[in-house]
Amino acid sequence: MGKNGSLSDGIIKKILLSYTYVAIWIFLSFTVIVYNKYILDKKMYNWPFPISLTMIHMSFCASLAFILIKVFKVVEPVSMSRELYLSSVVPIGALYSLSLWLSNSAYIYLSVSFIQMLKALMPVAVYSIGVLFKKEGFKTDTMVNMLSISFGVAIAAYGEAKFDSWGVILQLGAVAFEATRLVMIQILLTSKGITLNPITSLYYVAPCCLVFLMVPWIFVEYPILKEISSFHFDFVIFGTNSLCAFALNLAVFLLVGKTSALTMNVAGVVKDWLLIAFSWSVIKDTVTPINLFGYGLAFLGVAYYNHSKLQALKAKEAQKKAAQADEEAGRLLEERESEGTGKKSESQD
Repeated sequence: MGKNGSLSDGIIKKILLSYTYVAIWIFLSFTVIVYNKYILDKKMYNWPFPISLTMIHMSFCASLAFILIKVFKVVEPVSMSRELYLSSVVPIGALYSLSLWLSNSAYIYLSVSFIQMLKALMPVAVYSIGVLFKKEGFKTDTMVNMLSISFGVAIAAYGEAKFDSWGVILQLGAVAFEATRLVMIQILLTSKGITLNPITSLYYVAPCCLVFLMVPWIFVEYPILKEISSFHFDFVIFGTNSLCAFALNLAVFLLVGKTSALTMNVAGVVKDWLLIAFSWSVIKDTVTPINLFGYGLAFLGVAYYNHSKLQALKAKEAQKKAAQADEEAGRLLEERESEGTGKKSESQD
């Protein structure tokens, strides 16, 4: 009874911890998105400078990552040569800076709810680019599923009450660059045996992003900011916003490390629906029935894609275990045969 009771307590504790990690990630992801919208939207805080906001985030995250690695030694830095950094990290940093710049820019033109609907195209972009770079095999049924997701998002876009073409282009560009970044991580880092957790990732990538963002900032936003004499840097607003962005990266590390990437995908779906509800009820964005119908179709397609990926991973794991079992059985058989041969030669002597 005691043993079974302690086992049950352990299982309950593990489940509660998993739900806690999920809740923390949803809360922080939700907060960062709404906070960014609040800062950038002209009807709210009215600071429509997405490059500057992204640069503030990158500066803050790079500094904190440096302190955690070099001063407090929370995690060990990855051994990396200059050649490897230039050939692998720099391209990923360039893609990440473009993705963040465009996605933050979209908040100026589109509602939070519609942006979440457009983000449903991420699996489509990742799969398509994966096939292009031969990291994914082309499968007709998967491509049909990708088309169904795209069709659902197209319906949601058709039903959008405040459709803005430029905002859609920005968000689609952000999705394309982010999908390319994810595929490039596999090609340039994972294939070389290099794994970066969120802290080491920020340590190496954030300074690189900062340098890339500096170029468009000088030409696009700096001249305007220079003319705004009334602006004073609000340390509370931008400090807490940057802290939330950094905490979100740590939450990703906890969620994936302590649960699984699939759990994060499921949590992401819950977060998207919560954001749509929040956008409609609190921010008072218009969400039409056609919006919801289209996103519902896309959601079903994404859910099926995640389910297929999980089944493929399970099958791969089962094959791996079967191969290990066969190898172990073969080794034991060889040992028994060698023992039998030894005993036979002893009896002959």
